[in-house]
Amino acid sequence: MSGATIEHQFADLGDVTLHYVSAGAGDPLVLLHGWPQTWYEWRHVLPGLAKHYRVIAPDLRGLGDSSRPAGGYDKATVANDVWRLLHDHLGIARFFLVGHDWGGPTAFALAGAHRDAVRRLAILDVAIPGDGNADISQAGRRWHHAFHRTPDLPEALIQGRERLYLSWFFRNYTYRPDAISETDIDEYVRTYAQLGAIRAGLAYYRAVHEDVRHNEELLKRGKLAMPVLALGGNRSWGRRMEVLESCRRVAEHVEGGVIEDCGHFMPEEQPGPLLEQLLAFFAGGR
Repeated sequence: MSGATIEHQFADLGDVTLHYVSAGAGDPLVLLHGWPQTWYEWRHVLPGLAKHYRVIAPDLRGLGDSSRPAGGYDKATVANDVWRLLHDHLGIARFFLVGHDWGGPTAFALAGAHRDAVRRLAILDVAIPGDGNADISQAGRRWHHAFHRTPDLPEALIQGRERLYLSWFFRNYTYRPDAISETDIDEYVRTYAQLGAIRAGLAYYRAVHEDVRHNEELLKRGKLAMPVLALGGNRSWGRRMEVLESCRRVAEHVEGGVIEDCGHFMPEEQPGPLLEQLLAFFAGGR
């Protein structure tokens, strides 16, 4: 992360405290991580973005070094956390937005609720729940979706084995497993092994049917009108062009495609090509 001075801060929002990092100056650009990750997944692209933007990357509710409320893991609530961080705490009215994995549906919920605030939206290697495709598990390829929604059992099996469990995803959902080192896994396990963190992560999956209902209501107001960039890893487990197709069902102006030689963990596997795409896309909205 050389070349960028990254500041770690906390925002007490009442029902939740969010940890976030920030770097750079200029127009605000917000990065939302997924599971089983934290703000740290952006470490390779954040310095390049911070040369042009004021970059803000929070740990989402329940994850990373943010607090872990018992509930509120539907993406509308998680998105509202981010809105309160940006609008109420930091005084930011308009911003660019990127979401990867569960950060993608969170970003969509935020853009749908505050359509004039989100200038441009990028969705990375995830489909949007409620886009009209009922098979959100990709015909079973994402087996863990159903497992994570099972009450209580996953927590019992994963507790004390966090490194073993999380490492499986980093080794099997990447095209380039060496992109996420043992030291990087140490950082992810540091937070996911904390009390309540695994349960919070699983709650993102358990809220998916609520997310579908909420997004269907959002889309009754019409598709998103801001420009959208949709990117999937060409070696990701079944995503490929699905990200683009999903976003076209929920937004009017969509561009994108795939990042080559890339699995699911795009910001770590192919940070250079991703940074190039993001800079070109957001430059069009300045």
